[in-house]
Amino acid sequence: MTKLTDFGYQQVPIEEKANKVAAVFSSVAEQYDLMNDLMSFGIHRLWKHFTINVSGLKQGDKVLDIAGGTGDLASAWAERVGNEGKVYLADINFEMLDVGRNKLLDQGFNKNITFIQADAQALPFADNYFNCISIAFGLRNVTDKLMALRSMYQVMQPGGQLLVLEFSKPVLPVLQEIYDQYSFAVIPKLGEWIAKDAESYQYLVESIRRHPDQETLKQMILEAGFDKCEYHNLSNGIVALHRAWKY
Repeated sequence: MTKLTDFGYQQVPIEEKANKVAAVFSSVAEQYDLMNDLMSFGIHRLWKHFTINVSGLKQGDKVLDIAGGTGDLASAWAERVGNEGKVYLADINFEMLDVGRNKLLDQGFNKNITFIQADAQALPFADNYFNCISIAFGLRNVTDKLMALRSMYQVMQPGGQLLVLEFSKPVLPVLQEIYDQYSFAVIPKLGEWIAKDAESYQYLVESIRRHPDQETLKQMILEAGFDKCEYHNLSNGIVALHRAWKY
């Protein structure tokens, strides 16, 4: 019997999901940054700024940014760890990685960032290597989230920190209703007008609803092996930052 998994609200064979997600991000890569600003009214930058500020990264640290896309976090990590540190920007999608590479090279980040096409479920790094691993708005697109979290645990040093920034469940019911109306009525239309692709943004909206809520994701992170996990609700839970540690 064919095993199925979520692709937005659809059920698809598990082996097909990665290719379907790849098609989404290949389609939207060139307009990804602009669409993020429009969809969130620029607030995504504040969510990322909060993540950066609580990270506690220091000079010389080694950081992996998974599903790093166009490089918003990777560029911040590179500034934090300095030339003695090392940042790997990893993404499974070549088009997203190419946009991110060109953007960061144009900004002068050519010394301490390495770009690598990699699958979060099987990270191609040595065990116990990174001081910090981040993944922003990418975990919900992974086929097997628990496998990916276990892979992150494996390549993280003891004492290291995981930062998962992702859409989550609003804490106020009235906010959930407003958020749903905006998401389903407006975001696919923006995708149609700006990125010429309504279907990909329909998937993105649906994928958010299928993603585990705050407590469920916390338990998944602990199940993957991490010793401690806490989360911060941002914008009343529209987004949550989960922080976890490996001791």
